Amino acid sequence: MRKKANILVTGVGGIVGQGIIKCLKMANADERSSVWYGIIGANASPFAAGLYMVKKGVIIPKADDDKYIASLIDIIKRNKVSAVYVGTDPELAIISKNRKFIEEETSAKVLVNPLNVIDIARDKWKTFRFLEENGFPCAESAIPEYLTSFLNRHKFPLVVKPREAYGSLQFHLVNDRLELDYAISNIEKCGWRPIIQEYLAGEDNEYTTGVLIDTEHSRVISSVSIHKYLKFGQTYKALIDDFIEIRKLSEKISLTLGASGAVNIQSKLSGGINKVFEINPRFSATCPMRAVAGINEPDLLFRNAVLGQEIKLNSYKKLVCMRYWNEVYVEKQKYEEIVRTGIISRSRYSDK
Repeated sequence: MRKKANILVTGVGGIVGQGIIKCLKMANADERSSVWYGIIGANASPFAAGLYMVKKGVIIPKADDDKYIASLIDIIKRNKVSAVYVGTDPELAIISKNRKFIEEETSAKVLVNPLNVIDIARDKWKTFRFLEENGFPCAESAIPEYLTSFLNRHKFPLVVKPREAYGSLQFHLVNDRLELDYAISNIEKCGWRPIIQEYLAGEDNEYTTGVLIDTEHSRVISSVSIHKYLKFGQTYKALIDDFIEIRKLSEKISLTLGASGAVNIQSKLSGGINKVFEINPRFSATCPMRAVAGINEPDLLFRNAVLGQEIKLNSYKKLVCMRYWNEVYVEKQKYEEIVRTGIISRSRYSDK
């Protein structure tokens, strides 16, 4: 008899939230699974494909809205939610900050990293300082006040981007001082703080590693490294193989950071050294690839954090992945229903 659990996934308009949904649906389709997930998707906009792919879609305020946490608690209580998965970066800190309050007010487990982990990982300068202080190989970085000494050590081209995690927004590859100053000014005009990094050359030498950490015992449940090929900032082809050294480095970083649950480590091979340039304190958009390979991170985290299972997985399938576009079609009256009421229940496009 499979245990039934209602799950809330936030940020289902984005690729990470939709990836979590895909993984939970894979678990539902696996007859060997001990859990069946009733998935509830939440997003601030009705133009979010994930709202129409699940048991129930719900409109919520944006993460910076004063009513955001109260809205989450209301959804959790109304739907007897067992666990909450966070699908977007802006929601991470506010949910982690209120994690204890949410769990005390409801019966749900909030599956998010500790606030100090998010604080370090969401700020690329703090990430660099953490990696450097702990002796981990990383892309050398600087903030504008340390720019002169940095330029004495590194030649162009260089990378300039916001310290905060904003995907590929305001990413600049600069080739001289004029372009560098322009990039810094541009980022600052957007209200963000710039960081300058050494350029790790190469187009096909980038890796994304998903690490899952036991929430009670601070040990590794699983890790899978993917050799990824990018187009417009997104992984469109990928190779899943052993990559043992890259995995082991990512595991050490995650444990040293004090992560709990899902972590994603971005790195590049440069001069024979695997240099880390970014840490995401959440599930990766590539988590469905790992699930197909046999490491279903959202399912494993639920079983570990909610059901208390001790899990350790070392093996998985070696795969080649090629992504392609797909669509979700919604009848206009269904869309108008969620705009009007803020809720849409199961449709023929949702999970079975």
